[in-house]
Amino acid sequence: MQAVRSRSSGSDKTTGVLLVLGSCVSLQVGAAFAVQLFPQLGAWGVTTLRLGVAALVICALTRPLFWRWTPAQWVAVILLGAAFAGMNGAFYHAIELLPLGLAVSVEFIGPLVLAAVLSRRPIDALWVGLATVGMALIGAEKAFGAEHISTLGLIFALIAGSFWACYILASSRVGRLFDGAGGLGAALVVATLITLPFGGAGAAQAFADPGFLALAVGTGLLASVVPYTFELAALRRLPNNVFSILLSLEPGIAAIGGWLLLSQETGALRWAAILLLTVASMGITATSRPKRAASEPAPVTSTIAQVDAL
Repeated sequence: MQAVRSRSSGSDKTTGVLLVLGSCVSLQVGAAFAVQLFPQLGAWGVTTLRLGVAALVICALTRPLFWRWTPAQWVAVILLGAAFAGMNGAFYHAIELLPLGLAVSVEFIGPLVLAAVLSRRPIDALWVGLATVGMALIGAEKAFGAEHISTLGLIFALIAGSFWACYILASSRVGRLFDGAGGLGAALVVATLITLPFGGAGAAQAFADPGFLALAVGTGLLASVVPYTFELAALRRLPNNVFSILLSLEPGIAAIGGWLLLSQETGALRWAAILLLTVASMGITATSRPKRAASEPAPVTSTIAQVDAL
């Protein structure tokens, strides 16, 4: 009987690992789809469509009971929606100007710094130091490399990372105030409404061309719904720290995705920067204090697993 349980546990962990990797791949394929839509719909237009598709699907699945919510729950949902809107809008502007792997790597600075600030342990200085060296390598490539790196793109990636940190804090509060994923669905609706003034006109253009619309729907599903579903299933099979470490591979997966899907080359210096940022993310996760697992884990939709240091 013990052997059967052991095999079952091993199978669950293998499935969990594959689900996390599938989530990362789906997210980057969705981002590659988004890049192809930017010339026609603009970054804000694609952001609005992605969030709108995700909101429709998640709300249809969870059927949130809006009328029963307290003012505190509504405040939490609105804050999470604002973080969603800022994070997605800034990230799409970043990948409009930067290679996918570079944008994702720089964006990771946000949750990494948040984890270090909340933890305040001496070992975290090492991980922040590695991330700083990684950013310095990106700066060196920008200054001396043959390929132009957009300063505005780097700024957008850093802004996206800042909103990512805000998202982690806001989603943690929503997770405490709500049972299930109803709060997430409502936050996606709020995020869609926030981006509508900036991206509504661009999003409307997708409805004039079935091809654009199909690509936009695919972006929303691959970049939000599929990762959400896969991560929820993975969190039921994996310890939080293992889940977080696997998500830390995302910059490398993004670089490979950019190369395969968008023909974006990644030189040795940039690979070194991506590696340092990935190791920093893994390190701050692996050395964080373990927390008691929640009875119903909440998916993070491609964050560093709510930053285990929280």
